[in-house]
Amino acid sequence: MDPLIITVAPVGAEVTRAQNPNVPITPEEIAEECYRAWNEGASLAHIHARDRDGNPTQDPEAYREIIERVRAKTDMIIQVSTGGAVGMTIEERVRPVFLKPEMATLTCGTVNFGDGIFTNSQRDMEYIAGVIKEQGVKPEMEIFDAGMIENAKKLALKKLISLPGHFDFVMGVPGGISGDPRNLMHLISLLPEGCTWTVAGIGRHELSLGAIAVILGGHVRVGFEDNIYYTRGVLAKSNAELVARVARLAKELGRPVANPSEARKILRLS
Repeated sequence: MDPLIITVAPVGAEVTRAQNPNVPITPEEIAEECYRAWNEGASLAHIHARDRDGNPTQDPEAYREIIERVRAKTDMIIQVSTGGAVGMTIEERVRPVFLKPEMATLTCGTVNFGDGIFTNSQRDMEYIAGVIKEQGVKPEMEIFDAGMIENAKKLALKKLISLPGHFDFVMGVPGGISGDPRNLMHLISLLPEGCTWTVAGIGRHELSLGAIAVILGGHVRVGFEDNIYYTRGVLAKSNAELVARVARLAKELGRPVANPSEARKILRLS
């Protein structure tokens, strides 16, 4: 079994300081959260950016500052989001990819996202996949429901992505696949042979699905983008606190945590 890759998703596009005062907003704060998470065992940073008012932005300069600050203090794999926020244009969402990070997300379908609709038409997916490929960046296929794996396979047939690849199962978003462990087993069963996978459990599903992933040989994403609580009703103090819990759990279960160099080999980045 490969060592465990822990991804930290420190902010996302939706969570606010009104929900948790520890949410990082500025590039300095986001980079510091990544640094603290790296010290606890995170090897991959899933990056969203905010403007100075705390609103989600896909401004490449905001991403550039975050990336430079993270790279100055860590050797983490940098993964930018092409999801942005609900309502952004495809052209806007893809802008950070032109910074040529090691990885970028590729959402493989449309999903109801709470009260909004996160739109990813076939044309949208092909456009983003094409930009990712042209820039020499590795995609992480974001899966919010089972049919999205089939969409990824179609992209592979069109030579827009390569398989086996790396998938992230985002489970528990209202409107997407639920956090039922049976759904995780189903998603794993649909993957093409040789693919690697991470699970991002939303809210209360973060820890339970993460524990299952540790046992099954998958990988785990945690962070304020997905969950702002440490336990029921108790806000997490930092992203690092959530990373440390997964690392501690992996140790108890006898699975080593990957450092960034090991993670790059697992993800075929080196």
